Amino acid sequence: MRVAFATDDGQHVNAHFGHAPMFTVYEIRQGSVVSSEKRCVPAHIAGDELGKIDLRITLIEDCTLVFLTQIGASAAAKVTRRKMMPVKVQTGVRIEDQVGKLLELLRGKPPMWLSKVLRAEEDAVQENGSPQEEGER
Repeated sequence: MRVAFATDDGQHVNAHFGHAPMFTVYEIRQGSVVSSEKRCVPAHIAGDELGKIDLRITLIEDCTLVFLTQIGASAAAKVTRRKMMPVKVQTGVRIEDQVGKLLELLRGKPPMWLSKVLRAEEDAVQENGSPQEEGER
């Protein structure tokens, strides 16, 4: 599973989805972090507000969860239609701390919302074969 964090510094969840200059993406497999990377939004984006949202969605479309501080209603609808779950957290939460909390949830009994997300991901893997490997987006 890949998880994105809306950030402006790469260290903290501190950005509104539609204004995030970058996303830090972690890949988690079997309850541990496999890799992480930063995905930057191009500095000069032409187009209207919806185009800016679509660009951000495309940038993280291989992610299952996206942690953020805020997201507008239309952007949230677009994100969930793409089978990603937006998760609001307090501004300034350290990304590493949030990853740790997520790993704890995965190792224990995940809450219903996370179990549902994990089941949907498993169903997608069964339909499409193996999970996406790095670079297959």
